[in-house]
Amino acid sequence: MRRDLYEADHEAFGAAVRAFLDREVVGHLDEWDAAGIVPRELFTTAGKAGFLGMAIPEEYGGGGVDDFRFNAVLGEELVRAGAGAAGLGVTLHNDIALPYFLRYATEEQSRRWLPGIAGGELVTAIAMTEPGIGSDLASMSTTAVRDGEHYVVNGAKTFITNGINADLVITAVKTDPSQRHAGMSLLVLERGMPGFERGRNLDKLGQHAQDTAELSFADVRVPVANLLGEEGQGFRQLVANLPQERLSIALSAVASAAVGLEQTLEYVKARRAFGQPIGSFQNSRFVLAEIATEVDIAQAYVDRCIRALNTGELSAEDAAKAKWWCTELQGRALDRCLQLHGGYGYMTEYPIARAYADARVTRIYGGTTEIMKELVGRSLGL
Repeated sequence: MRRDLYEADHEAFGAAVRAFLDREVVGHLDEWDAAGIVPRELFTTAGKAGFLGMAIPEEYGGGGVDDFRFNAVLGEELVRAGAGAAGLGVTLHNDIALPYFLRYATEEQSRRWLPGIAGGELVTAIAMTEPGIGSDLASMSTTAVRDGEHYVVNGAKTFITNGINADLVITAVKTDPSQRHAGMSLLVLERGMPGFERGRNLDKLGQHAQDTAELSFADVRVPVANLLGEEGQGFRQLVANLPQERLSIALSAVASAAVGLEQTLEYVKARRAFGQPIGSFQNSRFVLAEIATEVDIAQAYVDRCIRALNTGELSAEDAAKAKWWCTELQGRALDRCLQLHGGYGYMTEYPIARAYADARVTRIYGGTTEIMKELVGRSLGL
C-alpha cells in the first residue's frame, strides 16, 4: 500500500540520512557491536549533518522544524540500514529526551543546553528505572534533598540507554519521599558531578552496539538551577512525554518487521529445496502473506498516530495501542522470518538473526506490553 505520510522535504531528508549512514555508520556496525558502544563522535557527526535536534529552535542551533515526520524518517532509515541498535542512542536523544528540554527548560537552561544537544556535544539520557522496580515508578527510592541552592541526590538507576555516553541525564527523583507520584521531580545530572558514577556497560541479549548502563548517585550536589520544570511535577511530566516515546518505539518496530519481510522474500526466492524455491511452497506464501498484511495494517495506524502527534492529538491510550501491537508484531514477524531462513537464520552473519535478538526488548522498554494493555483497558472504563 502506498504511504502518503511524507512530503518532498521528508523524502529529501531520507536520502540525506541514507547517504550519511552509508558513509559514517554501516561499515562500523560489527566493530561497534563488539565494543558494546558507539563512539561519541557519532553524535557530533550526526549533529553537523543536521540529524539532531530538528525540533530545536534555530536560535539555539537546531533545525527549527517541529515535525515528528523527520524523526520518523530518521528512525526508519536507521532500521533499514541495519543500524537500529547503533542508532538507538540518537533516536533516544531526539525522540525521548529532547521533548523534556523543549517543554520544561527555562530560558537560562535552554541557552546552556540546547546548542550542545543540537550539535551532539551534549549527549542526553533519561533515567527512570531502578534496581528492583520497573513499571512502578512511584516506588522509586532515589532521593533529592534540598540543601540551600543544591539538591543532594542519592540512589541508583539501571537499564539506562546512553548511560555511558550521556553528558546530561534527566533523572527522576523523589524530592518528597513521603509522597508517591506527587513527590517526584526531574533533575538534570551532568557528567563530572562528584558522586555521580557509571557502573558497567550491561551485557545484553541484543542491541549490542547500544550502551546500556547502571548509574549511581552518592551525595551528588545538583544545583537547583538544574531542576527541569517544577518540583513535584515529575510524574506528570513523564506521563505527558511518554506517548511520543512509545510512538517512536512503535514506528521502529514496524520498520523492523518490514525490513525482515523484505530480507526473507529475497531469501526464499533464491533458496531452493526439493528442486524448487522454498518461497513457492504454500506454507511460505501463507506465512509471508500474513506478515505483509499485518505490516501494512500496522503501518497505517502508526502513520495516523504520527499525524495525531504533530497536531497535539495523540492520546496516551492510542500511543499505548501502537506500542504494544507493533512491538508484538515485530517479534512475531521476525520469528517467522527467521524460521523460513532455516538454520542460516540462526547465524549472526545473516541480518535476520540480529534483528530477531534486537527485537526482544522492545516489548519491555518504554512500558511493557502488559502495562500498555492496562492503560488501554482503563481507557475503556474498566
